[in-house]
Amino acid sequence: MSASAFPQPALRPYLSSDLASLYEIRLAAIDELTVEDYDEAQREAWLSRCADEEALGQTLERELTLIALIEGSPVGFISLKNGQLIDQLYVEPAVARRGVASALLDAIEKLSAARGAAALLVDASDTAKPFFDARGFSAVHRNTIEIDGIWLGNTHMSKTLPPISLPVAKP
Repeated sequence: MSASAFPQPALRPYLSSDLASLYEIRLAAIDELTVEDYDEAQREAWLSRCADEEALGQTLERELTLIALIEGSPVGFISLKNGQLIDQLYVEPAVARRGVASALLDAIEKLSAARGAAALLVDASDTAKPFFDARGFSAVHRNTIEIDGIWLGNTHMSKTLPPISLPVAKP
């Protein structure tokens, strides 16, 4: 299937029935998509931090979470914490680099701006940083995270959102 023939994902809010699929998407994305940027010990540490499906469900219910679907099946998700921090953005490896993450980020940007956020923030993995760079985010500082004696790096990034101009009612 050519990139031009790849279907545009449908987006909808998170439902608790999505949890098992999203849990598997997150684990697969970490395990398969980050190989060039994190070594095996780092990926295993990251996966161990993400091994609690129930905790993921609680997080996704607390945050503004959108699901991307292709042919009715979840293929990615994004969650927004406190109205401006992109807490999670994961895409099924089979559809990576096909516009799914872009569709999710576009929707979160619009929702955030409509809700009055002036900027979006993200702690982007080394794998995700080029995606966020291309989407207009700027690096603020480098982070290092320790998980069971293993160190992983990511980059705190921000993007200023354009103000939303609402139509003015005519008298």
